[in-house]
Amino acid sequence: MVLTGISGNLSVALYLASMAEIGQGRTLTRVEITAIAWAMNIFSGIINTVGTKAIGRMSTFNVWWTLGGTFVLAITLLVKTPVKNSPAFVFTNFQNFTGWESRGFVVLLGFLQAVYTLEGCETAAQVAEEAVRAEILAPLAVVGSIAGSWLIGLAYMLSLLFAVQSIASVQATTFAIPISQLFYDAVGPQLAQLCLVVVTLAQVMAAITNFTASSRLFYALARDNAFPLKKQFMTLNRFQAPYWGVWTSVLIGCIISCAYIGSAVAFNAILSSAAISVMLSYLQPIVIRVFWPDSIEDFGPFCLGKWSWPVNFASF
Repeated sequence: MVLTGISGNLSVALYLASMAEIGQGRTLTRVEITAIAWAMNIFSGIINTVGTKAIGRMSTFNVWWTLGGTFVLAITLLVKTPVKNSPAFVFTNFQNFTGWESRGFVVLLGFLQAVYTLEGCETAAQVAEEAVRAEILAPLAVVGSIAGSWLIGLAYMLSLLFAVQSIASVQATTFAIPISQLFYDAVGPQLAQLCLVVVTLAQVMAAITNFTASSRLFYALARDNAFPLKKQFMTLNRFQAPYWGVWTSVLIGCIISCAYIGSAVAFNAILSSAAISVMLSYLQPIVIRVFWPDSIEDFGPFCLGKWSWPVNFASF
C-alpha cells in the first residue's frame, strides 16, 4: 500500500508537470517533478494526521468525482475527437512497442497494468476496525471496488481507444506522462487541461487514502507483534490517527521517489515489482482456502457457503 500511494503521488506530479507544459510551455526537470512528489507525500501525511474525520467524506466525494469525471472524459473524447477509430481497431488491433517478440509475453505485460489498477481493493479490510458493521460492509466494499474499477475502467479505456489519434505520437511524447499527449491530440490544449484536472484530482484523493490504509496496516502488524516498535506504531494522536505509520509511509515515499531523479526506468521497475508483490500477498489467503478449506471454523455473515472452494480455486 505504501508503494501504491507513492506511485499515486508521483503520478500527480507527472500530471501537474504535463499541465505546466501544455498550458505554459514549461518543461519541468526530474528534480522538480520529484520535489512535487515529495510535497504530495507530505500533504498526504498531514491530511492523514489531522484530518481523520474528513478522509471518510473525501472518499465518498472521490467516488462521485470518479463516476462523474469518467462520464465527462468519455463524452468529451467521443464528441470532440476529430477522427474516431473503428471498432475493429479498438477490439482487434495489436501493436507491439515493447521490444519483445513473444506476443504471449507482451499480453502478460499488458496484464501488469490491469493488475496495478486493482491494487488497494483490500483497503476496506485494512480500515475495517474503524467501520460500523465491518463484518458486512468491509467485504462488500472489497467486491464493490473491484466491480466498480472494472466498469469505470472499461468505459474509460474504450473512450481512450476510440479517441487516440496516433499511438506513435503518444509513445514519442515529450510530455511528462504519455496520456497527456493522447488528450492533446484528441481534443486540443484547453480540453486536454480539463481532462488532466479531472484525473489529477481523483489521483490526489486516491493517494491520500492509500496512506490511510498503509498506516492502519502498520498499526495492525504492530498490534499482532509482526512489526517492531509496537508501542510507537500503536500510538494514536488526539485525532485518532496512527501517526507513526502515517509518517513512516511519507518517509518511505520520499526516499523511493528520489529514484525517479536518477532513472524513470528504475522507479517504474520498483512499482512493477510492487504490483506483483501485492498480487502474491492476495494469493496467500486464497491458497489457504484452496488447500486447507477446513482451517476456518467460524464464518462471518459474508460467506460463499458451498461456492467458497470453487471460487477460491478459480481465483488461484
